[in-house]
Amino acid sequence: MTRATTVRAVLAAAVLLVSVFITLTMSPRLGLDLQGGTRMVLQAKDSDTAKADRESTEHTLEVLRRRIDSLGVTEPTLTRSGEDRIIVELPDVQDPRKAAEVIGKTAQLSFHAVQGPGTPDEPKPGDKDAQDGKKPGDKDAQDGKKPGDKSTQDGKKSDGGLTLPDEQGRPLALGPSRLSGAGVKDATAAFDGQQGAGWTVSLDFHKKAGRDWTELTGEAACHPAQDDRRRVAIVLDERIISSPQVSPSVGCGVGLPSGSTQITGSFSADEARELALLIKGGALPLPVEIVEQRTVGPTLGAAAIDASARAALIGAAATALFITIVYRLFGALAAAALAAYGLISYAALVGLGVTLTLPGLAGFVLAIGMAVDANVLVFERAREEHAQHPGRTLRSSLTAGFRNAWSAVADSNVTTLIAAGLLFFLGSGPVKGFGVTLAIGVIASMFSALVIARALTEIAARSRFVNDYRGVNGIATPGRVRTWLSRRDFRPMRYPRRWLLVSTALVAVAVLGIVVRGVNLGVEFTGGRLVEYSTSKPVDVERARTVLADAGFGDAEVTTAGAGDLSVRTGKIDNDQEHALRSALAAEGGETTKVRDELIGPSLGDELRRNALIALGIAVLVQLAYLAVRFRWTFAVGSVVALVHDVIILVGAFAWLGRTVDGIFLAALLTVIGYSVNDSVVVFDRVRELWAKARRVPVATIADRAILQTVPRTVNTGMGALFILVALAVLGGDSLADFALALLIGICVGTYSSVLTAVPAALVLERSSKAPPPARKRSPGRKSGTGRARRDPLDNGARV
Repeated sequence: MTRATTVRAVLAAAVLLVSVFITLTMSPRLGLDLQGGTRMVLQAKDSDTAKADRESTEHTLEVLRRRIDSLGVTEPTLTRSGEDRIIVELPDVQDPRKAAEVIGKTAQLSFHAVQGPGTPDEPKPGDKDAQDGKKPGDKDAQDGKKPGDKSTQDGKKSDGGLTLPDEQGRPLALGPSRLSGAGVKDATAAFDGQQGAGWTVSLDFHKKAGRDWTELTGEAACHPAQDDRRRVAIVLDERIISSPQVSPSVGCGVGLPSGSTQITGSFSADEARELALLIKGGALPLPVEIVEQRTVGPTLGAAAIDASARAALIGAAATALFITIVYRLFGALAAAALAAYGLISYAALVGLGVTLTLPGLAGFVLAIGMAVDANVLVFERAREEHAQHPGRTLRSSLTAGFRNAWSAVADSNVTTLIAAGLLFFLGSGPVKGFGVTLAIGVIASMFSALVIARALTEIAARSRFVNDYRGVNGIATPGRVRTWLSRRDFRPMRYPRRWLLVSTALVAVAVLGIVVRGVNLGVEFTGGRLVEYSTSKPVDVERARTVLADAGFGDAEVTTAGAGDLSVRTGKIDNDQEHALRSALAAEGGETTKVRDELIGPSLGDELRRNALIALGIAVLVQLAYLAVRFRWTFAVGSVVALVHDVIILVGAFAWLGRTVDGIFLAALLTVIGYSVNDSVVVFDRVRELWAKARRVPVATIADRAILQTVPRTVNTGMGALFILVALAVLGGDSLADFALALLIGICVGTYSSVLTAVPAALVLERSSKAPPPARKRSPGRKSGTGRARRDPLDNGARV
């Protein structure tokens, strides 16, 4: 083996070993749409005293985290999104009414005078408040309970105030609220080593609130030390988080000034920071609104995983069999590299901690079919090199194939990465997961094709048996498609305007569907609620509509979903109304289980619809800019014309079919854009190469040659993707059916437009372009300043 082949083999082995280790030792992180649960997006709103900015939203998030912890949800996830949104994920929560009720309350912090001990029968029996940390006789603060403990205790009204348990669980009678959390300017935790006070929490109030605080502590200081009435209670959401005593050094009626107030006690560092965070968080109470809510039953996620796994296995097996038949031994080696690709991309997803969503899982499966693209490009170029130079060794032809295919491989994968990036940055929710898996799949496919497959094929090419038997290796003989095309003098670009008329007619039919039938936008873009139910007894759709109308849901749209399930779409209804809707169906259909639930607020629906249009516009502009840099402007415009052609036809096809256009459709649409440009790049890359070698030949003739030379690649790559998509459409279930259908239509239309729309458009533009033909690239075998060609490293120099 050559040194380069050895390096590739060692690198491939190392990456595969690491991938196997990660696969065996780590588990994938499943999104809620696969494991089941509820996902909410909360919109923070401005209040009279606080603005919904990044800092106040963070404080609201921490208060919400503590509230959700009290629900006992296993491993909840709360993250801030943007400046004023909070994403809450609650695994295994199927009825989000309780969570929504707890989340929807605004955090309320208040300061109260302690009127004395409460009556012992007022606290609820069985109170589980912890009593760890401080003793009742602690000097300045009795904060034995951690501020973030999960238990809460509702208090009873007493003389206009509250009776609540303190940190040790003893009831305290509290006076009315004297100061709200809005008056707190800042609360910081610090370690006081000079006076030996340990960790303390310093309070600073706004101007008027500072005077109220001084008055409150001055009144408390009039009572004897150790008297409960000398304490000040800090209450968050009707729960005492701290009730420090006023220091004996503070005189009656004097009180504590705002900037010099410290809460001391036997705090740990974490307890002090948490108390400061709670006090400060309460100082910025923000109302929150649920603008998006999605609930997925556990059976739907498990079924989606099983269906996707079956589709992946069957589609990958069909793709591997196809490329093995077409490219023989080298095709079988590419299939082995394809299996390695699946292992590497899965290990990358697990190792990077990527949350695998349902669209992401579909992207992982789809990338298997697209991974053969680079191998097909290389093998077709190797076939051309071997046919043009029969005297070359198999290894030389293979090396030339990898070298000549590099630019097309790089450009086509960059355009797909652009689409994946747009999905991640402009998509929402699970669609982001599709962008991540697609990007990882593209990178892993390039590694498998350019490193693993190359190492395997170069090792095989050294075998005398493989060299001697031309029918074995797969590149020493031209393929059937190439042979059939070479026998016929096809000139598809003789009349390019005719193809543009055909494309225009297709676009007109699609636009007619959009105008006549309209686009069926999903709740993700319109706002509202879409719930899918499974009933124990069959319920006719018309009967379900009647039942729901009688229950007060006359505007509900009822359709069938899956195997006898019912899909109900309404305007925006809250969780209590949804419960009433489900109860009405249960009266008719017996036990009714919620399979899927999506709630989108109207403001978020408008935003998502606007973002979808922005994503499409940016996709077109970015692809145009990239292609204009890499190719002639005429080629770039031709590719974008084909891109727009594909988008309109795909949207029109869904309009005619009455299919839903939602976020998953947007993911498929952006993928089709990347695929369409991918195909156009391959054709224009060949046009540029051939035109540079024959600058006097008319560009239409060059385009004919380029199309005929790239048709085998286009057909073989499209077949690989179609195998996967057909498997997804047939086996993927309802959750992936529309996604697979959109990609099937898009890839077929994209394959057509990349040849018969993009190229004719570029030829028409070239007639008015004054730019000269592309310059011929300097051969990589020539050194600058010399006319001597560098000898092929695989050529020993012997001649007969």
